[in-house]
Amino acid sequence: MQEKGEKPLASKRYDGTTWIDIVDPTKKDIEVLGRQYPFHPLNLEDCLSKRQQTRVEEHENYLFITLHFPIYVNQEKFLVSRQVSIFLGKDYLVTVHPSEVKFLSGMFREIREDESHHDILKRSSVDILYHVLDRLVDELFVLLNKISIDIDEIEDKVFDEKVSAVVDVSRIRRQVADMRRIVSPLRGLIVDLNTKAQKFSAGDFSRYFNDVHDHIEKAWETLVEAKETTEIYMDTDYILSTEVTNKILALLTIVFTFSIPATVAGTIYGMNIPLPGGIQTGPWTFLGPYTTFIVLLLIMITPVISMAWYFRRLGWI
Repeated sequence: MQEKGEKPLASKRYDGTTWIDIVDPTKKDIEVLGRQYPFHPLNLEDCLSKRQQTRVEEHENYLFITLHFPIYVNQEKFLVSRQVSIFLGKDYLVTVHPSEVKFLSGMFREIREDESHHDILKRSSVDILYHVLDRLVDELFVLLNKISIDIDEIEDKVFDEKVSAVVDVSRIRRQVADMRRIVSPLRGLIVDLNTKAQKFSAGDFSRYFNDVHDHIEKAWETLVEAKETTEIYMDTDYILSTEVTNKILALLTIVFTFSIPATVAGTIYGMNIPLPGGIQTGPWTFLGPYTTFIVLLLIMITPVISMAWYFRRLGWI
C-alpha cells in the first residue's frame, strides 16, 4: 500500500497489465515497491546492488531476473556494465535500472506516451518482457557494430611497421572481453526464461524467446570472431615490433663492430709510449707529411672492409 504523501512510482497500466519503470533506484523507491508487491526482501536488496550475477530466480508468484547491459563510454572508449533488475508477474512487469540504460527508459516512455504501443501492454507482461529483451539485443548489435568499425580502422595501423598499434588493439581487446562477460550469461538466461515465463501468459511465447536466443547466439559468434581477430592483430603487432627492434639492434651492432678497429688503433696510438710513426719515434714521411695519418686510416678501414665483405657473404647485411 502507498503511504500518504509518498511519491508514486512511474508506471503505465493498460487493459489489466502494469509496467513500472524505476530509474536510478533509491532505498525509498525500493521500500515503496516492496509495499506495493510481495517481493522477497533479498530480491529488493539486490536491486540496489551492482554486483549481482545474471540469473533467473523463480518464486511462487513472480520471476526475479538480473542481467547486465554494456554502456559505451565515448570519451574513454571503453565499455562499462550496468545492472538491470526485472520482476515478472502475471499482470505486471517491474524494471529497475540506472539512467545510463537509456534504451529501456526510452522504450518505457514510448509505451507510456504513444497509444500505438499499447498493444504490447494489452497482450501480457511476458510480451513486455520479450520486447525489452529484443530491444536489449538490438542495442547489443549497435555496440558490436562500433567494435567492428574500430577493428577495421586499426587494421592498416597494425600492419604498418612505423606505427605502434598496441594501445588501440589492447583497448578493443578489452571491449571484446567485457562484451563476452555480458553476453555469455544471456545465452543461458533466455533458455531459462523460455520455460519459466510461460506460466505468466496464456499465449505461447517460446517462438519469440527462441528468436531472441538466436540473435544472442549471433552476437556471441560475432564476439568470437572479434576475439580471434584482435588476438591476430596483437600477435602481428608484436611480431612486427620485434622485427623492427631486431633490425635496429642489428644495425647498431654492425656499426659498433665496424668502429672496433678505429677504437683499438686510436687507443693504442693514444698511449704515452713509443710507437712506430708516433711522436716519440717521429712520424713517417715516406708518403709525405701525412704518412702516419694515412697508414692509421688504412689500419682502421681495412678490417672494416673485410668484416663488411664477410658479413655480406654470411647474409647478415
